[in-house]
Amino acid sequence: MKLNNKIIKKLWQWFKKKKKRNIGFTVFGIILIFFWFSLPKPLFVEPTSTVLRDQNGELLGAKIAADGQWRFPETTHVPEKFAKAIVQFEDKHFYHHLGFNPVSMIRALYLNIRKGKVVSGGSTISMQVIRLSRKNKSRTVFEKLIETILAMRLELTYSKSEILRLYASHAPFGSNVVGIDAAAWRYFGVSADNLSWAEISTLAVLPNSPALIYPGKNHNKLFEKRNRLLNSLQKKGIIDNTTCSLSKNEVLPEKPFSLPQFSPHLLERAVNEGKIGQDILTTIDIHLQDKVNEIIALHHRVLQANEIHNAAALVLDVNTGNVLAYTANTPSETGNEHSNDVDIILAPRSTGSILKPYLYAAMLNDGLLLPTTLIPDIPMQIGGFVPENYNLTYDGAVPAKQALSRSLNIPAVKMLQSYGVEQFYALLKKMGMSTLTKSSSHYGLSLILGGAEARLWDLAGIYASMGRTLNHFSAYQGKYDKTDFHPPLYIKSESVVEKKVFSQSSYLDAASVWLALEAMVEVSRPDEELQWQQFSSSARVAWKTGTSFGNRDAWSIGITPDYVVAVWVGNASGEGRPGLTGLGCAAPILFDIFKVLKPRNWFLIPESEMVEIPVCRYSGYRASAICESPVKIKVPKKVLKTQVCPYHQIVHLDMSGNWQVTSNCESTDNMQHISWFVLPPVMEWYFKNKNPFYKVLPPFRADCAPTAESRSMEMIYPANNSKIYIPVDLDGKPGNTVFKLAVRNPQAIVFWHLDDKFIGSTTQFHQRAIAPEAGIHHLTLVDQKGENLSIKFEIMNKRNE
Repeated sequence: MKLNNKIIKKLWQWFKKKKKRNIGFTVFGIILIFFWFSLPKPLFVEPTSTVLRDQNGELLGAKIAADGQWRFPETTHVPEKFAKAIVQFEDKHFYHHLGFNPVSMIRALYLNIRKGKVVSGGSTISMQVIRLSRKNKSRTVFEKLIETILAMRLELTYSKSEILRLYASHAPFGSNVVGIDAAAWRYFGVSADNLSWAEISTLAVLPNSPALIYPGKNHNKLFEKRNRLLNSLQKKGIIDNTTCSLSKNEVLPEKPFSLPQFSPHLLERAVNEGKIGQDILTTIDIHLQDKVNEIIALHHRVLQANEIHNAAALVLDVNTGNVLAYTANTPSETGNEHSNDVDIILAPRSTGSILKPYLYAAMLNDGLLLPTTLIPDIPMQIGGFVPENYNLTYDGAVPAKQALSRSLNIPAVKMLQSYGVEQFYALLKKMGMSTLTKSSSHYGLSLILGGAEARLWDLAGIYASMGRTLNHFSAYQGKYDKTDFHPPLYIKSESVVEKKVFSQSSYLDAASVWLALEAMVEVSRPDEELQWQQFSSSARVAWKTGTSFGNRDAWSIGITPDYVVAVWVGNASGEGRPGLTGLGCAAPILFDIFKVLKPRNWFLIPESEMVEIPVCRYSGYRASAICESPVKIKVPKKVLKTQVCPYHQIVHLDMSGNWQVTSNCESTDNMQHISWFVLPPVMEWYFKNKNPFYKVLPPFRADCAPTAESRSMEMIYPANNSKIYIPVDLDGKPGNTVFKLAVRNPQAIVFWHLDDKFIGSTTQFHQRAIAPEAGIHHLTLVDQKGENLSIKFEIMNKRNE
């Protein structure tokens, strides 16, 4: 029993000794853990400015932080000059201590006691980083102790260069300027890397007392401090005597500079897209951006004379889709009077004719036409939709590529009618047109003439994607990359698409794109030839203009293998102006930008996707067996399924060649069987006046009745089953409607009958002004040979409209 008590007693004594030791270890462990986790992450949480840089890191613009400070995001590196200057001025032993310098602290204590006030803090750069992160709390002994402990902890986590980077990014430089990057731009108008020794020294002494000394005030104190630092740098051998002497002669900045604003709308866009407070490296080329800004400003001064106040230009790199220049509006010297803060590049605007090349390429892609195919260009009415050409004339029929290059409206509507509104609508959405928010039926055939709205951003992106498809088809040896069709990119980190997804097809094949661009090169505007001459250039540019209804929007987009340039001109308010056209206002800006870009090469022909075929010399369709002298052209392989020429037919003439005959009136032995190019009467009516080569069919001989297929009359207006609204004149009476007829025989006399009542006859010019009452009517036309034509129409009034 006694033995057990002794053992227990000894065990108790041993435990008490160990307990004391364990408590000591525990306390030490708690202190160590507290020390390790005492440093907050992140150190700094203040809002930062949104900074926009070009592809090489040059400053494009910046937006002040949410707290009203010019505080750029943390710098990625500290300029060598600033590192040497700040260490020499603030902490000469920075690279040798572990966060605090006992000697400096003792010296500071001695000076403070001697002066009877705080004249020196003895803080190292590491301690100052901690003090800045703690928002400059009051200078007390306890606070100094905390700063010292946290500075030691800082040194364990961060390297010396990282601590310098933190200091340079968050040190105050007077007024509302924080950090070396913001200070360099605000006080000297350059980046920190481009500062001189005098400028660096000026900034190095500012954080020591930013509330008292900042440029514009206390120049003498600032001047003396700067020069003392320069002397110190010279004594240390960091700068030579000459540099020191010259630096001392440099003047101090008088007042803060405004930060660059090369692309303010792109900066605002980045902020709106959630990139607040970031340092954004873009794809912009600052030198090109500056040139485009100058061009827009120059043209803006001219356009203002016509009360046209807004313009925008976008330049893309074709192969990547990267944005090289983003000028989203005109500069303003009088505030926002003309909505100059609106980003026009992102604003939906009426397209005018700018979508026509897409339709042309789509129809080639689907094998629905050839570049030379004749498209009707005649008056047309579909319900209440009555399209007209810009010059209010008709050609009867024009080759498809000429219809595109001349931007004729009626052929474009005819082409869309053939292709299908719904199919074209779906293609536009696939290619990247984001503004088609309503159904295809809402837009109807007007989709091709400005019935929809588009953004300059989307349109330029689609043209770039088309060019990229063509470039990559050649580069990838006849393969397509499905990633080619994508929107423009302005963030550099997003600009490289590494993964290629090869395919045997694309939204538009290379041959169709190439032919569309070729047609866009061959722009022909005979009615405005003088204006066209100023755009002549040795470089090939495929380009298209567009003008919306009411002259509200003027577009011009051009493409080369390297670049897409897209321009919009108008008023952000939507106000139209006389003379506001794509050719007159937007195209001059487009070609001024291309002069800066200096394009030289052209797209390679996608030979593997093309085939040479014979086409009818006159109709442009695939040549039939009876087409005379066909010509050979290169076309996409898909068009081999297109229709053969429908306009050549075998006609039977008598031996004189002056009259048509039939087997009912003439022996076949006495006939000539000739291939003749024959257009329908309405197309012929307009076509023959523009094309001297066209020969009208000879009339039938008096003893030969025409066949049912050989119509010689066709109604120009109105079409059969039309509904017509006749407006009321100023005197309150209904006005007249002019009925027009196309007649093949120039000698024909046509007798007009309205509701079986004879109302008159016409020769040569077959048109009559008629004012029928409201309701359904029948018009019957009969020529002197008995050929007749009948149509039904309805006159609408306000009660039954």
